Amino acid sequence: MRPKQEPLKFAITSKGDATSNTLMQKMKTYLVDFGLEYDEDEPDLVISVGGDGTLLYAFHRYCQRLDKTAFVGVHTGHLGFYADWVPEEIEKLVIAIAKTPYQIVEYPLLEVIVRYISGGQEARYLALNECTVKSLTGTLVMDVEIKGDLFETFRGDGLCISTPTGSTAYNKALGGAILHPSLEAIQLAEMASINNRVFRTIGSPLVLPAHHTCILKPVNQVDFQISIDHLSLLHKDVKLIQCRVADEKIRFARFRPFPFWKRVRDSFIAD
Repeated sequence: MRPKQEPLKFAITSKGDATSNTLMQKMKTYLVDFGLEYDEDEPDLVISVGGDGTLLYAFHRYCQRLDKTAFVGVHTGHLGFYADWVPEEIEKLVIAIAKTPYQIVEYPLLEVIVRYISGGQEARYLALNECTVKSLTGTLVMDVEIKGDLFETFRGDGLCISTPTGSTAYNKALGGAILHPSLEAIQLAEMASINNRVFRTIGSPLVLPAHHTCILKPVNQVDFQISIDHLSLLHKDVKLIQCRVADEKIRFARFRPFPFWKRVRDSFIAD
């Protein structure tokens, strides 16, 4: 539970459409009137107005201060997994932020480290949803190591490594399992793997606990497209890609219950 502190510093990110921008300005005015301080550089609370993509943007904008910043989402479009407030509840949310000490809920993230053949500086990323790896030309061929041991040589379109919160996104479309976001784990799912008399992969998603590290090692010296959530990057001369549960966590501000399995049902099953 976060103790009451005055003034609480907040920032708001918007999807950019007219509806989201209007709600952003209304919330900003209300919260400042309540005595809160608007601070885009060092906010205690970031309010995302839009959809899951808007919150992903906010996460990456403030990923260097995850231990100090909490997030809350307002969805102005389709139902999202990160946004649990609707436009009709803006006044209620504003009063809750201004008057109620909120509960902090932490969920695991994915750490991705890319190392290069030439040595030099490695690249490190944090993903809220997933990391995908694809070859720019032809079939992706990679050795998959788990805890330092070779598990398989993958051949196919690509690989997706997801967080529990991201398990309902691209991972689900690939046939991966839906994991509760409180689980300290990552999931490895295949994209159109090649399985015949010569080549063989496990063919099933793998769920790895926090103390297991997954390393992807290219068999061929090719260029890779590595996507971190919504950000796609071209990487050359890749030696390996290391994936594990990150030490950092994302922090959500909760002002009321947020039943995950109800959200899953409402998103995929309910009419």
